Amino acid sequence: MTDFGALEAQISQQVIVAMKAHDAERTQTLRLIKNALKNRSIEKREPLTQSESEQTLASMIKQRRDSIEQFTNGNRQDLATKEAAEIVIIEEFLPKALDEAGLTTLVAEALAELEATLGRKPSQKEMGPAMKAVQARLQAAGVRADGKAVSELVKKTLAG
Repeated sequence: MTDFGALEAQISQQVIVAMKAHDAERTQTLRLIKNALKNRSIEKREPLTQSESEQTLASMIKQRRDSIEQFTNGNRQDLATKEAAEIVIIEEFLPKALDEAGLTTLVAEALAELEATLGRKPSQKEMGPAMKAVQARLQAAGVRADGKAVSELVKKTLAG
């Protein structure tokens, strides 16, 4: 069974559990996840890899965070709360998010590696290569982090 097949089976199992528990919100969110993964697989015309599945779930989380912001600005706290609950369920199927201390360490290591490659301290102009180095380290470690938080930390570290 592929990684995708394992994830899909896990989600299908969770749908059954949620349905038996009469948890309509969880059931609906799990079905959204399953459909998003299936649609992405159909677009690609082959099963998804583990990292592609994670990217799909991460983009679902990003969409919901954007929605929360919009709903909060539109004074619709009920909808913002619903989106936040969906994020919690989606995150169950992603690797553990790196905490701020771990992210700071990882960014420092990646920038030190970049500095060794360049032969000098990287400047703000090397933001692109710095982000690539950090993303590669995140993927190698099998963890994830919010892209916005990573970007801000890299920017701050390069400036300081």
